[in-house]
Amino acid sequence: MIVCDSEFVKEIGNITGVDNILCNESMKTHTTLRIGGNADYFVMPRSNEGLRDVIKCAKKYGIEYYILGNGSNLLVADAGYRGMMIYTGRYFDKISYDGADKAGAACNTDADECVVYAQSGVRLSRLGNSLMERAYTGFEFAAGIPGTVGGAVVMNAGAYGGEIKDVIVAAEVLTKDGRIITLTKDELKLGYRTSIIASEGYVVLGAWFKLRRGDREQIKQRMKELAGLRKDKQPLEYPSAGSTFKRPEGYYAGKLISDAGLKGYRIGGAMVSDKHAGFVINVKDATAADFIALTDAVRDKVYDMYGVRLELEVKVIGQI
Repeated sequence: MIVCDSEFVKEIGNITGVDNILCNESMKTHTTLRIGGNADYFVMPRSNEGLRDVIKCAKKYGIEYYILGNGSNLLVADAGYRGMMIYTGRYFDKISYDGADKAGAACNTDADECVVYAQSGVRLSRLGNSLMERAYTGFEFAAGIPGTVGGAVVMNAGAYGGEIKDVIVAAEVLTKDGRIITLTKDELKLGYRTSIIASEGYVVLGAWFKLRRGDREQIKQRMKELAGLRKDKQPLEYPSAGSTFKRPEGYYAGKLISDAGLKGYRIGGAMVSDKHAGFVINVKDATAADFIALTDAVRDKVYDMYGVRLELEVKVIGQI
């Protein structure tokens, strides 16, 4: 059990304010899977500079850290995380529609195109709805993804034929040596569920997106249509981390799992959804151990039957 009166905690508190650092914080309430033990530290920096200083302090004390947005693609070990969760959802939540930071017109004009800037902690649903209200189209595919701008850029999030790389202009990132730089779309090297962010140890601070003028009612209708598809096809009534496995080249993970007869397969409180086999859901107080045992069993069965190795899309942290 971490004692919350160490020199490290005091130093972090001086950066963030004492109300913005918590000790022994349960991660069940901060992940969409509703699984996980306690993180030693849960920190909410208030600015780019504050985030940089928090990371610098963690490195000084030899403490691991993880950048947390909506926790929608994350499994935390039952034993918790022996490090510091840096949560961006509280303060990194600004959206700027003036287009001034990057070439492009403001999103509150009648321009045919506009550039919007959103900080890393902005929920994709909120950004999508805001753009819809201003009658700009191109972001509808992302409005139902249960994540934040930061995570979406890191993973080049996508759904229903769209990906972040289709609309992003550039991203503002914090480098490992504490510099704040801007990377263009090409420099981000966005691919299927990947980018240069993780390999270089960058932290996303925000991103610029270019959208085009559309019809507000048509945009609204498209978002409603996609929301309906998600509700019909995905197990939204249960906690999950979204798609559990990456799409193997030439296949669909959900179909392979379904064809292997694994819909409804359960270990402990974790189960392969019988609505969409690509989702492992928390049906009743699942543990991280349940989740890993189930996904391992699914991967083994699919490989035995089809010779395809499934790769987890969910990020696993802590000692499983």
